[in-house]
Amino acid sequence: MMIRSTFILKKSPNHFFKSLLLHSSVLPSSSSAIEEEEEDYFASHLLSLLSLPNWQKNPRFKALIPSISPSHATSLFNNNPNLNPQTALQFFNILSQRSNFKPTVESFASLLAILIGNEVRGAAEKVRISMVKACETEEDARFVLRVLRKMNVEIESRFRFKLSIRCYNTLLMCLSRFLMVDDMKCVFLEMLDDEIMPNIYTFNSMVNGYCKLGKVDVAKLYVSKINQANLSPDTHTYTSLILGHCRNRDVDSAYKVFDEMPQRGCRGNEVSYTNLIHGFCQESRIDEALALFRRMGGDNCSPTVRTFTVLIDALSRLGRMAEALELFRAMSEKGCEPNAHTYTVLIDGMCKESNLDEAKKLLDLMEKKRVVATVVTYNALIDGYCKERRVENAIEVFEKLGTKGLKANVRTCNELIGGYCKANDVHKAMTLLDKMTKMKLCPNVTTYNLLINGVCKQDHVDSAYRLIGSMKENSVVPDEWTYGPLVEALCRRGSVEEARDLLGGLNEKGIKVNEVIYTTLINGYFQIGKTESGLALFDEMLMSDCLPNSYTYNVLIHGLCKGDKMREAFTLMGKMIKIGLELEITTCTIFIEQLLKTFDFGYARKLLIQAVSSGLKPDVCTYTSFVLAYCSHGMIERAEDTMNEMAEHGVKPDTATYTVFIDCYGRAGRLDCAFDVLKRMVDAGCVPSHHTYAVIMRHLLIAQKTKNVTEVGIDNVWKLMDFDTATDLFSEMVKRGCKPNINTFEALTVGLCRERRIEEASKLVAHMLESGLSPNEHIYTSLVNCLCHLQMFDKASELVKTTAGKGFLLRLESYKLLICGLYDEQKPEKAKEVFCSLLDGYNPDEIAWKILLDGLLKRGLVNRCSELVNVMEEKGCRLNPHTYKILVDKMVMSSWLRVLETPHDPRENLIVFFKWVASVRIGSVLRTTRSLDVFVRVVPS
Repeated sequence: MMIRSTFILKKSPNHFFKSLLLHSSVLPSSSSAIEEEEEDYFASHLLSLLSLPNWQKNPRFKALIPSISPSHATSLFNNNPNLNPQTALQFFNILSQRSNFKPTVESFASLLAILIGNEVRGAAEKVRISMVKACETEEDARFVLRVLRKMNVEIESRFRFKLSIRCYNTLLMCLSRFLMVDDMKCVFLEMLDDEIMPNIYTFNSMVNGYCKLGKVDVAKLYVSKINQANLSPDTHTYTSLILGHCRNRDVDSAYKVFDEMPQRGCRGNEVSYTNLIHGFCQESRIDEALALFRRMGGDNCSPTVRTFTVLIDALSRLGRMAEALELFRAMSEKGCEPNAHTYTVLIDGMCKESNLDEAKKLLDLMEKKRVVATVVTYNALIDGYCKERRVENAIEVFEKLGTKGLKANVRTCNELIGGYCKANDVHKAMTLLDKMTKMKLCPNVTTYNLLINGVCKQDHVDSAYRLIGSMKENSVVPDEWTYGPLVEALCRRGSVEEARDLLGGLNEKGIKVNEVIYTTLINGYFQIGKTESGLALFDEMLMSDCLPNSYTYNVLIHGLCKGDKMREAFTLMGKMIKIGLELEITTCTIFIEQLLKTFDFGYARKLLIQAVSSGLKPDVCTYTSFVLAYCSHGMIERAEDTMNEMAEHGVKPDTATYTVFIDCYGRAGRLDCAFDVLKRMVDAGCVPSHHTYAVIMRHLLIAQKTKNVTEVGIDNVWKLMDFDTATDLFSEMVKRGCKPNINTFEALTVGLCRERRIEEASKLVAHMLESGLSPNEHIYTSLVNCLCHLQMFDKASELVKTTAGKGFLLRLESYKLLICGLYDEQKPEKAKEVFCSLLDGYNPDEIAWKILLDGLLKRGLVNRCSELVNVMEEKGCRLNPHTYKILVDKMVMSSWLRVLETPHDPRENLIVFFKWVASVRIGSVLRTTRSLDVFVRVVPS
């Protein structure tokens, strides 16, 4: 039985408490019944302790303090409205002294109810002000607004607690913080109804609220009210107006207000300067912002952390990192220590400049200086690593989040998914999608768009359609960026008409077709030689009010040039300039390439000079076009001159440029020079591609006297090379100081495996291990695929186990080959064992798509598919309902079609089919009418 001491209980003013608490929704509505019961029990225990004499010094109470939460305090006050007000106040103050106890607006309101009911007005006013200041969200502010309005209009005078001018002003500032201007206007009118005269703080709050939204005209109405009230606008008033103009991107008006402040008897303060500096920075007028920054000292204003951060952010965004770093160093010298936001914008700027190592050092410096990084800081570095395809480094940063007590958000996961997709590791991106659900993060349209772009890059169109189905199932609405990559993938494989039909369906879905989709489809028509269809679609684009951009015109110009319609292409370029689109170097390069193909070197060179004189800067594609043309005609010296010209203009050659040179020297029989170019390439940090190594191997094979020169082409390099050829390559590379690395072995191994030359590939891997290098995922994937194509499934299974033991995640296409192959060899248990090994590391939906739908069902192995679906269910792998429906529909259709192939009477076919349904357990979904709709549609045929 709970003890209730008369020392702490008084007569309950029930009417007021019930009315106030219920009206204000103080009682928690989202807690479960069990949680409420636990809190009530805890509150009862607290009340027992508070009833004891000298409860403040009681050891049991002191031991309990660390575990008392704001919700416990709320529950105590709500359940005991008769609690002695002094006891309640003292108890609340003791809790508030704890650094980890943060009172909520609900806990303040429940204490306030006790104080008002007992007419402890002085303390109640302080608690009321604290409650308003404690608002952290718009929801908190609305809750407080309801509480204050209720006590302001309470019918019984004993429980009425009218708002003071201070309380009104504090409330207005709170509402301004959350941009709740409509509520501010209502509160202002209520204040006038209460016959409380607004003061300068009241008007300034109103002005500030509207200016935050850029509503300067409304704000000026309240400025005029200041004058009407015989008050004078002050620095805070004008500072808000400066902010308002800046929010409207009208920095000149903002500067005018700032300039007039001294004439009106007001001096600008740190906030005035910072608001205006920020306005200039938003308009990319950074030099004016810096000039204003230098004026601050003369006005006795010291730059704040925000002032420095705004400038550092602007300089970083404009690529002026040296100045940003100089400003960053100046902060500490002026006694202004950078905060987490300062570090974040600088890290983000460094990442955009691909200076990732320095960005990482900054993060380390934050830790050293005990500046607590936010999830935004980590996201900046993760995004930087992902854009440079250093996903492993990004994962290290991602894993560090948890150790710092921070939780990844949707943006974190999207950046990693984008990184994986950029590195063509879509299966890892899909795994992260599964992890998002487990982390209780909801994938958004950006998440799905990144994944769809990733699968489309690999030409997995079916997976793209399935992802669109999944996003709809998860109530994520596709947009025009969802379908762009799908249109591109369809065009790339020649299915242009299917892409055209998809475009037509978008309008029916209410999705506006953008310039990217139109341009992609136009390019698709040009690629398959349908120039007229491409031009007709361009006309349709113009009629649909979708404005073409320079990329659209470049596609059209390129298509016309390929079709030897140079005159029409030049006309189109004229139209492009006429409508206000700036001529780009890409456009000029298209014409230069076409001229070089017709060996018109002189006119191509003349066009390049004209482009440069027009202010255009030739890029690597422009110069590579010349290098390729010169090399194809054996004009090596002219090609070298072009390379020197590139260096003079700060343009770095890319993989294609170097590969063209290597091929050129090889064709000239100057293999030593070809290897020298490879050395230059590696020294420049340019990674040789698979094609680069194929070119080198071709010329090595030609140089070998035992080979028939006429048989060696780029297409059959990997059929002809052997281990000795590879060792010759390694020897030449070592001789020049560019030792073979993982990339070298990968290129050679992948090439050999494509030609099913597993013995030579195995020798390479053995040599690699002897050299102290370990195979990567791509090498293991190639080896597994090769073994499967050679039907060496047992060896492939062993290699898969080895790969998994090393922590590698092979692509599901490899598992599909292996599992289907094991079933073909009548080894179902081994196939099931391999399948089970997948379930912990991959996305369940992708497993169903790649292994079950694209693998087993396409081979007609319906029963095997059914068995594996059951395995997934038993292992707790949940499929998206959309995936499940596709799977079951395909299984039903495949089974019915197999039954139809048997020479039975149709009625016997039905009996056979239903016996199959009864014998094969493929999940509860099959038993639903929805899934059997497919069967019903098929039966009549």
